[in-house]
Amino acid sequence: MAIRDLLLSELEGEAGKTRATLERVPAEKADWAPHAKSMKLGKLAAHVAQLGGFGVVMLTKPELDFATAGMKPLVFESAPQARAAFDQGVGAVKAELAKLPDEAWTQPWTLRMGDQVFFSGSRFNAYRAMYLNHMVHHRAQLGVYLRLLGVPVPSVYGPSADEGA
Repeated sequence: MAIRDLLLSELEGEAGKTRATLERVPAEKADWAPHAKSMKLGKLAAHVAQLGGFGVVMLTKPELDFATAGMKPLVFESAPQARAAFDQGVGAVKAELAKLPDEAWTQPWTLRMGDQVFFSGSRFNAYRAMYLNHMVHHRAQLGVYLRLLGVPVPSVYGPSADEGA
């Protein structure tokens, strides 16, 4: 089995769980944050939504330099808007992932801001750490925000206190 096939299956599972979490973000609480040092709910939801497509650059380029990339953060408007952005991004990642041959996974990949390097390693490790694990990390944060706001938290890897068993 090709590496891309294993990763496509994993992405589909994680995307479904992330989608379910994004769908519950209440737009009227977009400016809420659990702590002064925390991201506001709307900014976090937009970040998670935008992460859906972040893997494309890892699959198609040897590096991402934030200093020259011209990337603009998504602005949260609503849960349906965030979900649509997420789904569009994940669709683009799946399309690129389906084309990637196994030998491409060992190629070097770098994330930087000018001279400051945040990550340098294989494309495989970049995809897992900077894309998939990053998405899962922020989805978990979003779940905590939902819990603190009294919004039912979806089941992710098993029942939540609000769903399942």
